[in-house]
Amino acid sequence: MKTNRHIDIMGIVNLTDDSYFAQSRCSDTDAVLRRAGQMVEEGVDILDFGAWSSRPGSVPSGPEEEWRRLAPALSAVRKEFPDLRISVDTYWSFVVENTYDLIGDFLVNDISAGEDDPLMLPTVGHLGLEYVAMHKRGTSLTMQSLTDYDDVVAEVIRYFEDFSMKASEAGIRYWIMDPGFGFAKDVDQNYSLLSGLASIRDASLRWQRPPARLLVGVSRKSMIYKPLGISPEDALAATQAVHMAALMNGADMLRVHDVKEARQVISLYEMMALA
Repeated sequence: MKTNRHIDIMGIVNLTDDSYFAQSRCSDTDAVLRRAGQMVEEGVDILDFGAWSSRPGSVPSGPEEEWRRLAPALSAVRKEFPDLRISVDTYWSFVVENTYDLIGDFLVNDISAGEDDPLMLPTVGHLGLEYVAMHKRGTSLTMQSLTDYDDVVAEVIRYFEDFSMKASEAGIRYWIMDPGFGFAKDVDQNYSLLSGLASIRDASLRWQRPPARLLVGVSRKSMIYKPLGISPEDALAATQAVHMAALMNGADMLRVHDVKEARQVISLYEMMALA
């Protein structure tokens, strides 16, 4: 189990009023700075800003509305925390270009892996940005009806192998895999993915050395709270149990609502890895 890989915490900042976990919502710039400040104090590595909810059933807001919400938050956080790494959760190249013009280098976190905007991958490659590609099927309105897999782990591996060629053609040098927990997967398939993370990471050696980094976003999701009969608000402890399993199976990054608790899990994992 010994490992020397670096594990990052990506903290979620939602600039919306309908994200599934209410405490992650920030209604104005003051709320954004309070949440960012708390996360920085608790040891976050990356702040991930989302300007629309991508949960199943949500309706996209469009690139102009996303940017209207993002611009003041990004400006304020960059001024207050000039050295903090920033990620933007978007699938619009328009938002990527505007973000780059405003704050410079950042991480693009795209739930569509370039499928929803044909200009996304060329834009990311041209700007030399690091990129998160996520596996999903369909849209937020259709994804939960698209869960028919022979082998969900094998499907995700094939998806990222195909994406590696797209990334190379677009000039994207650094990209991260996100298996897309909760996106076009049922509960059992999510846990199959969790168990198969090491296989996904090892398979990436076929197209990238060292292997592509692996981001896991399970924080307070329905795969955790629904089987337990609880709410997202009550899923803090269970989320950390799943985080530990993700780390043991090869995750390099955790996308979380609760930075302090995730940092504690990472500390314990690293103690076990060094034992």
